[in-house]
Amino acid sequence: MTMMSTTFTTKISPSFSKPFQNPNNLNSKNFSFSIPNFKNPCDSVLVRSTPLSTTTPVVLKPSQTRVEILSESLPYIQKFRGKIIVVKYGGAAMKSEALQDSVIKDLVLLSCVGLRPVFVHGGGPEINSWLTRLGIQPNFLNGLRVTDAATMEIVEMVLVGKVNKHLVSLINNAGATAVGLSGKDGRLLTARPSAKSAQLGFVGDIARVDTSILRPLIENNHIPVIASVAADESGQAYNINADTVAGELAAALGAEKLILLTDIAGILEDRNDPGSLVKQIDIKGVKKMVEEGKVAGGMIPKVNCCVRSLAQGVRTTSIIDGRVKHSLLTEVLTDEGAGTMITG
Repeated sequence: MTMMSTTFTTKISPSFSKPFQNPNNLNSKNFSFSIPNFKNPCDSVLVRSTPLSTTTPVVLKPSQTRVEILSESLPYIQKFRGKIIVVKYGGAAMKSEALQDSVIKDLVLLSCVGLRPVFVHGGGPEINSWLTRLGIQPNFLNGLRVTDAATMEIVEMVLVGKVNKHLVSLINNAGATAVGLSGKDGRLLTARPSAKSAQLGFVGDIARVDTSILRPLIENNHIPVIASVAADESGQAYNINADTVAGELAAALGAEKLILLTDIAGILEDRNDPGSLVKQIDIKGVKKMVEEGKVAGGMIPKVNCCVRSLAQGVRTTSIIDGRVKHSLLTEVLTDEGAGTMITG
């Protein structure tokens, strides 16, 4: 049988269980990391084999597979290197330790390859847990927490004192340097009462953003971790929707991208069909979906947040599925994405 040296071009969709903790563990049940097909031939990676029979299949070693993934991620790393990306963290990704670990590692990896992430968080489940422990019944109106003085005190204690510092510790332990802040610190956010304050209590909107405290941190490759609590001009604390905080910060920082982690796949053409995901849509298209009732309920504030950010100069916004491991990396470093991208 004739032997020859053959060059193969391979495109592979590998699967990792914990790629950054133990890169030798491969487990396709937990996470599918799909690498898109690139049109530019320079984007394909050539794996040169040793002389073998033309009928012998090529089996890549795990190390070769990892190198291929990194190589095909290069265009995305180059595109976003040095750019600010604001990530809002909440929902299922906060409830599951496995998903939390995935998000933190994704965030740290993005920072290590040159992106400049800003991490905004809520903490609804943790707040509810502490309110229940203290005998206070959580109360909601149209998806917003009714926040009286006693509830506001608990909200601030939990978000700023517990959840924020826990996330900072996780990021630091994963190898990056995080700094925990709330909207009160450095007058980062100035709040004003919500238009529905008579019904909602100390639920606020954002009157002003001052990013002076953030920019030195970002320029020094630190990751700001921001709790969605702010004060008004008189010092009264307000609970602010974390999506709103993320959107306003993204606009004020001139971010390249705003990413909202949610508990659904993204925007669906048919709310009853999880397979009807809209991969990409512009402002005009998403407004039409709202008018037609295809976007409703808790998704409307998220869509409005994205639209407002785009109108203020953010390049792209994405609503992605936080229930999927490594959805953050999939959204940033592949063409496939992990949800719905909204463009201007």
